[in-house]
Amino acid sequence: MLNIPTWKRVVIWALCVLGLLLAMPNAFYSRVEGHNDAVKAIELAGETPDRLSAKAAWPEWLPSGLVNLGLDLRGGAHLLAEVQVEDVYAERMDALWPEMRDALREVRASIGTIRRQDSDAPDELRVRISRPEGMETALVTVRALARPITTLTGVGSSDIEVRGEGDEVVITLSEAERAATDSRTLQQSLEIVRRRVDEVGTREPTILRQGNDRILIQVPGIGSADELKSLIGTTARLTFHPVVGRADSADQPAGPNNFILPDMTDTGVFYILEKTAVVSGEELTDAQPAFDQNGRPSVTFRFNPTGARKFGQYTAENVGSPFAIMLDDEVISAPVIQEAIPGGSGQITGNFTIEESTELAVLLRAGALPAELVFLEERTIGPELGADSIEAGKIASLVAFSAVLVFMALSYGWFGILANIALLINVGLIFGLLSAIGATLTLPGIAGIVLTIGMAVDANVLVFERIREELKTARGPARAIELGYEKALSAILDANITTFITATILFMLGAGPVRGFAVTLGLGILTSVFTAIFVTRIMIVMWMERRRPRTLEV
Repeated sequence: MLNIPTWKRVVIWALCVLGLLLAMPNAFYSRVEGHNDAVKAIELAGETPDRLSAKAAWPEWLPSGLVNLGLDLRGGAHLLAEVQVEDVYAERMDALWPEMRDALREVRASIGTIRRQDSDAPDELRVRISRPEGMETALVTVRALARPITTLTGVGSSDIEVRGEGDEVVITLSEAERAATDSRTLQQSLEIVRRRVDEVGTREPTILRQGNDRILIQVPGIGSADELKSLIGTTARLTFHPVVGRADSADQPAGPNNFILPDMTDTGVFYILEKTAVVSGEELTDAQPAFDQNGRPSVTFRFNPTGARKFGQYTAENVGSPFAIMLDDEVISAPVIQEAIPGGSGQITGNFTIEESTELAVLLRAGALPAELVFLEERTIGPELGADSIEAGKIASLVAFSAVLVFMALSYGWFGILANIALLINVGLIFGLLSAIGATLTLPGIAGIVLTIGMAVDANVLVFERIREELKTARGPARAIELGYEKALSAILDANITTFITATILFMLGAGPVRGFAVTLGLGILTSVFTAIFVTRIMIVMWMERRRPRTLEV
């Protein structure tokens, strides 16, 4: 046990040095943060004297990762958004119309001609038939399109309800389908908002569902609520529509199943588009900022196999026709199809800046929000709101840490001092790991670190007490230390493994501050076991090799 090979010693000390190097930038937080911001700004918008000065404030060859401070420590942005689930109902009906139209055309001999009618309800689709006497045939045909609902609360129900009113077939979403759609829309919105926030480098945002149609969003480190809204406040719904023609204004009649949208790149130009999209952004697999052949910012995109097949088929059949690329109710480009595009990839051009093309690519990669978000509450939160709690947390941490150091030194003498050195290394390793993974530190996270300090001391106490027991049996110092570590190892592992399992469960099932606590606790357990079993032992071994004491007083 006391004969530690040289390679093991090198590995142990190298890990300690690496962890402390990763933690070091946090001691110069403002300087390193300015350096990181300057590097990002130079990548996006080029060099300026101020940016170069901020960049030079921290050496490039040193690590520059920082522990992100949580909303309670640093401040940030708070939003409460309402998801407009009615938008999804309308889209569901629009998507059902082509399938229903094709089915009714097969029984045209019985029902005559069909025509879609306008409806005030978003979850309702009305179709007029010219032969009311064939209504029963129409109802049977449309009901055959119904699909069973697979959710637990909707077992045995169909997704649509069909009835006849005079010469019109009326299709509505069933109650069970609306409930399933609401739940699915909220879940998709939560996930997409989370992906969009993570794309720009933040970590551990608090994104929670509230009620049936609301989402709470809290992101630390964001400068203002407006900045957060600009990132997630748009649906970024990308669709590709056939162009029917041009219009002089948005008030001009568009015709059945058509609509008029303005061209965002050319004021005063309006396009008449078909309602049914050929391809949608949901079939995108990638989007990246780029430059077109003229050196202007653009966005390249690529479809999945299904989207690529539809995109290639449409462009092959409509060479010479304009094709509108629509983003959130605006036509951002309407190029003429020059040739078939079978590869499923293309480029979006427009009057973009570099920042706008980068942001658009981020939004498209994250996916389109299934419905619009309406912000009911927005606040920019400063860290001073919790200043008292923060100060109390700092004092508690320092008092606990100091008390532990004094207790160990008084209780175990020289061995306690070695344990204190390992404890300081342990805290440094925790911050190094937090910096490496970009985790967020909150007040509950600080509590996790304080608990970790106690766990680390507990492991050393077990070892030292075991060494004391072995010394009472008149064994030599080397043998007592060896047996102390051997017999205390199982107890150390048992205690820490059970706590680590608890931290894992908290991380998987918790959210926001709970996850922050679980992260620091879990990482702290790993570093505590490492320092207690390896670092403290190697220091004791090195001391034994140098002093070779005949007796020990622990």
